[in-house]
Amino acid sequence: MALSDGEMTGQRLLLAFDGRDGIPAEFAKTMQAYRPAGLTLFRHLNIDNPAQLRRLTGLLQDAARQMGLPPLLIAADQEGGQLMAIGGGTTLLPGNMALGATGDPDLARRSGEVLGRELAAMGININYAPSCDVNSNPRNPGIGIRSFGEDPQMVGVLAAAQIEGMQSCGVAACAKHFPGHGDTESDSHHGLPVVPHDMSRLQRVELPPFQRAFAAGARMVMTAHMALRALDGPDAPPATLSRRVVTGLLRELLGYEGVVITDAMDMRAITQGDALGEHAVRALEAGCDLLLVMSDPKDQERVYGAARRALEDGRLDRASFNASLARISELRKWLAGQPDPPDLDVVGSLLHCAVADDIARRSVTLVRDEAGLLPLRLQPAARIAAIVPKPLDLTPADTSSYVVPTMAASLRELHPNVDEFVVSQTPSDNEIAALVERVRGYDLVVLGTLNAFAQPGQQALVAQVLKTGILTVVVALRLPYDLASFPQAQTFVATYSILEPSMKALASALFGAEHFEGKLPVSIPGLYSIGHRWER
Repeated sequence: MALSDGEMTGQRLLLAFDGRDGIPAEFAKTMQAYRPAGLTLFRHLNIDNPAQLRRLTGLLQDAARQMGLPPLLIAADQEGGQLMAIGGGTTLLPGNMALGATGDPDLARRSGEVLGRELAAMGININYAPSCDVNSNPRNPGIGIRSFGEDPQMVGVLAAAQIEGMQSCGVAACAKHFPGHGDTESDSHHGLPVVPHDMSRLQRVELPPFQRAFAAGARMVMTAHMALRALDGPDAPPATLSRRVVTGLLRELLGYEGVVITDAMDMRAITQGDALGEHAVRALEAGCDLLLVMSDPKDQERVYGAARRALEDGRLDRASFNASLARISELRKWLAGQPDPPDLDVVGSLLHCAVADDIARRSVTLVRDEAGLLPLRLQPAARIAAIVPKPLDLTPADTSSYVVPTMAASLRELHPNVDEFVVSQTPSDNEIAALVERVRGYDLVVLGTLNAFAQPGQQALVAQVLKTGILTVVVALRLPYDLASFPQAQTFVATYSILEPSMKALASALFGAEHFEGKLPVSIPGLYSIGHRWER
């Protein structure tokens, strides 16, 4: 039966809503009215734990059947590491840059299997992952450890392996953020980043990982809200709204045939308010198949209304519109052909946790040990001060604020006398002075940093602790670029993750129970090149 214009419009939308225990009455009316292709679920709006999520996705699919809708596409951002839409109870994978430090495609594939198997068990059939961005700019605020690293070929190999693993478990992977968000100096959540490079550079650095992802069969790709001047000139719009990028580059030049979805349409790189409807239409004109719309009912009305009017008045070409619907239908057919989802007990299983532990163990990197401190050989009575900044979300694409620091607890498993000091993300001079005074009586300081290269307070804290002369191991718990801000640190380790598996691996390596196996997946400007590992 042919769809009405209203139904055709709804099938180009993924909506969001605020609710955990069921479908709020008002959103049920929205679903009935707009008849969307599916939904995106978010940790702060919809998710408490795996069992609750499985109930919610079941209720959503039941409601869709009752409304006469096709099975819903239900998506989430479950990247591992820094961004985990589903937290407590799922496997704490260290994340992409940790995988980059291992350089192992088999581990990347196994991580994809863990992600896919767990999401399928919870009723999620699309994962907005992996990030195929090449993190070539240390000052990039939006990607960082979400990237596999700085080398385009390695990023592509690992992304492709993760996609294959994920999709082997029946969950569609979404390669993002096309055409590559790794060399920008602003975050598209807050404004419009610009990529200044010419096509030659894009073909060398930004595009190869996506080509690998497409060759691996990625069922979906997400566009980036960033200006690509090489194609659109000095006044380039966000790539999401550019026909030259989405149709010309992605479809025609690179030959991608899967589903194209926008990044979230509420991000500030896209004009908000009443203009949002017009920009949604421009995204569809550019060649995007699905619009990722957030939970604001007014925004949903703006986007749906503008898209429907554009279809009805002929602005949106019906042949192109139907081609998009056919691609979305093909994705549904692929999902329908997957095996039944596994039981919920696979989530956080011992087998999956072993994969996380392997990634953590093989990623922890000894960048420098000029002091010859490692492995630690301490007397039982020796006292260790473990200092870590309080984890915060440094970007909207971040769930670090949910993490409770475990560095001290992990050290304590191997040495009895460890005291924890959790400091502010940006400690003041008074806080630094008080803390330095408190640790003067300790025999060793293990000092964690979280992107200290962008946090002057953390830089000052490290400098003051090092001036005490106490034996100190500085640990970059996120990006390893921190060392460039305090090159006087003689012993420096990178973990790329604050999650518990990485903290346990750190403790084991510091005390010599395991070897440091990781290699830098990015360069530290002025100090060390990609692939570096300290050799005695």
